[in-house]
This record gives sequence, structure tokens and C-alpha cells, in this order.
Amino acid sequence: MNLKQLEEWHRLEEEAKRIRRREANWEFIRKQRPRIRAALIYYIEFGDIRRASKIDQMNIEEFRELLRDANIPVIV
Repeated sequence: MNLKQLEEWHRLEEEAKRIRRREANWEFIRKQRPRIRAALIYYIEFGDIRRASKIDQMNIEEFRELLRDANIPVIV
């Protein structure tokens, strides 16, 4: 991977993070128990659905449902 590709990848990751932050229902997130809240915030910041789902020991499908409830878009 060359420097230009790496810069573009970083730019896209930052844009995805901004979208997740903007669209998230923060009131819903704040009302969750600590592990769920941590998992949601981790996903917003890093976009890693597998690791975020493991924080609260959920399977990915359960976590995706939680993301929908929290209005957090899954950006690929």
C-alpha cells in the first residue's frame, strides 16, 4: 500500500467516524448499562463490529440490532 492509498483510507475512516458520531442517538446510548454503552462507543470510534460485540459478549446479529436501536449506521 502506498502513502496515497493509506492517506485515502485514513480519510475514509475519519469520515465514517464523523457519520457514526453525528447519527448516533446519544440519549439512548447514555441510558444503557456500562458494558453496552462501552461497546456502542467503541463501535462509533473504531468501526470494529466484531470487537465491539465482544465487549458486551453479544453475537454480531444481536449487536447489529442494538446499533439499529441506537441509530448508529453500519458503514462499510
